[in-house]
Amino acid sequence: MKFGVVFPQTEIGTNPDDIAAFAIAAEEMGYNHVLTYDHVLGADTTNRPDWSGVYSSDDMFHEPFVLFSYLAGICNRIEFVTGILILPQRQTALVAKQAACLDIISRGRLRLGVGIGWNAVEYEALGENFRNRGRRSAEQIEVLRRLWAEPIVTYQGQWHKITEAGLNPLPRNRNIPIWLGGSAPQVISRVAKLGDGWFPYYNPDIETQIQEMQTQARAYGREPKTIGIECVLRANRSKQDAIDQIKHCIDAGVTHTSVVTMSQGCDTVLDHIDSISRYMNEIIHAT
Repeated sequence: MKFGVVFPQTEIGTNPDDIAAFAIAAEEMGYNHVLTYDHVLGADTTNRPDWSGVYSSDDMFHEPFVLFSYLAGICNRIEFVTGILILPQRQTALVAKQAACLDIISRGRLRLGVGIGWNAVEYEALGENFRNRGRRSAEQIEVLRRLWAEPIVTYQGQWHKITEAGLNPLPRNRNIPIWLGGSAPQVISRVAKLGDGWFPYYNPDIETQIQEMQTQARAYGREPKTIGIECVLRANRSKQDAIDQIKHCIDAGVTHTSVVTMSQGCDTVLDHIDSISRYMNEIIHAT
């Protein structure tokens, strides 16, 4: 199993030195990757009394491509993972360009996790359709892979048209791994058909969901073991509970985990660093 850390987006602040310190510490501790969440805009809840979203305009989010480009010049080994980038609220060709450039700058250390999101306020502001985001994302993945693999692309789909155009530069291997996030039945089907990997939510029934995804993957003629699986686990568990969670993930077939320290009483970047250090030394090394 590979172990990563979740970048503490909402709590780390805006000091570039703090941002660098967290990533450098994770790399030096031996973590394999740093994973970041994504939101472009947060909704002001003043006139939205029934707001039920997880985040709002009070929550800070650094933009993943910009953040990882900064960290790619600082860290030498650690992998960069979006978990997830909200793909359907972005222009596909622009995402392809940004990801290709980051892949080159980071020397192939990008893993692009994508999902459809939940915040209609963002979609409205970015000029994209919230209602068809799931179906549209499948076509987006196809377009991304074409743009990364081929110097010149001609494509006509339901939502995309490209006429004899291409990216330059292309990614190092003319491919970037695309992982999908979410646990809804339609997401599981998209993972089985299209995904290089999957970010399901960790839960006691994770084995059943993984088995369903793998069954569908076989039906599409794919080898399930080629599809990676990553779960996010909380740092503030007791030692035995945390060890049991990791063992549960391993037994279920999960290939990657990331430990998250947000919303767990960390007041400074040093608190977050201390938390991931404890998790590495007391939990991961004991597993």
